[in-house]
Amino acid sequence: MGDTATAVAAPQHLRALEHANRIRLARAELKRRIGAGALSAAEVLSEPPPEVDSMSISELLMSQRRWGRARCRRLLVTLGVPENKRIGTLTERQRVGLFELLAGKAPRHEPPSERDLVVVA
Repeated sequence: MGDTATAVAAPQHLRALEHANRIRLARAELKRRIGAGALSAAEVLSEPPPEVDSMSISELLMSQRRWGRARCRRLLVTLGVPENKRIGTLTERQRVGLFELLAGKAPRHEPPSERDLVVVA
């Protein structure tokens, strides 16, 4: 018949796999840059790239040096943000609050100490 080659689109499952691999590689590179100190988590939150939309906020925070699950939880509890919350679903208030705490622009909310407590008899 004809010698013309027709471009056949890859099956949907292969395109989805290719897309997932691109996202995974981009996230791994982003986490490496954050861990190395070349990029901060606050910078990522200020202008999140599309590949981090479905990434959990705790995964982003724990990619920083010296940040483990406990430190991550402690920070997120002060803002009332669940640790499994996806970056793409953060409200503007949550995103700004996290950015300010990570960038050092807002005071941290510390639990009251004994000297702050008032005894009422």
